[in-house]
This record gives sequence, C-alpha cells and structure tokens, in this order.
Amino acid sequence: MKKFFKEFKDFAVRGNVIDLAVAVIVGGAFQAIINSFINDMVMPFIGWMTGGINFADQYVVLSAEKADATAAGATVWAYGAFITAVINFIIMAFVVFLLVKAINKAQSLGKEKEEPAAPTTKKCPFCCTDIAIEATRCPHCTSQLPEEATE
Repeated sequence: MKKFFKEFKDFAVRGNVIDLAVAVIVGGAFQAIINSFINDMVMPFIGWMTGGINFADQYVVLSAEKADATAAGATVWAYGAFITAVINFIIMAFVVFLLVKAINKAQSLGKEKEEPAAPTTKKCPFCCTDIAIEATRCPHCTSQLPEEATE
C-alpha cells in the first residue's frame, strides 16, 4: 500500500500535472471572460445585424403548438442554442489563437538568434570536392593542400 501512495504522490507532484491543474483553473476563469465578451459584446451586434434575432431563443416546436413552448414543457429542437454555441466556439478559438500567437511572439523577442555553426568541410583547391576541414591531403585527388587552406 505504501508503494501505491508513493507512486500517486510522485504522479501528483510531477510538473506536468501541476501545470495541467493550473491550466484548467485559469482556463475556467478565461472561459468566463470569453463568454461575457461573446454574450455581452459580440452577440448584441450580431443580433443587430440580423434584424434583432437572438439565436439562443430560436427553436422549432416538436410536440405542441404553444407560444411559449419551453415554459409549457413542450419538446423543442433548440437549433438557436447550437448556433450560439458554435459562434462562441469560433470566437473563443480565435481569441485563444491570438493569445498564443502573442505569447509566442513575446517569448521569441527575448531569445537571441543562434550563430551559424562553424563549417566542417572545405573545398579542395585542385579538384573542388568537399573534404574535411582538418584534412592536409585531398582524399579524391591526393593533392597536398596548401597551408593557408587548412586554417
């Protein structure tokens, strides 16, 4: 039993698990912000552009003919709620994309550009083939390389 709890402890305090827990908590808070942005800022303009249609209130009555079918307990096909959820997803995905793109850009600003690696080959001045930079004789044409070509 001790081994089981030790394995669980090792799993629970592993860096990836803690990072995931933080991401879920922050994601939940971020979702509330995005939902507010969508419901309070974006959807009113979409409703205004569509002539006052509120997609969340759109449905087709399947089992009763009443004005307020949902309040009366009728079975409805709430396609408007689905359309709203799709719009919410698209906007949320776009905002997350912009956020990740901005974070990646900010992280790349702090990094220095890597210097190109030192060359490992050189050209033989006699046969123009690539040879190891340390070579003193060309393996292809067997020419003795000049002293300045080895530096």
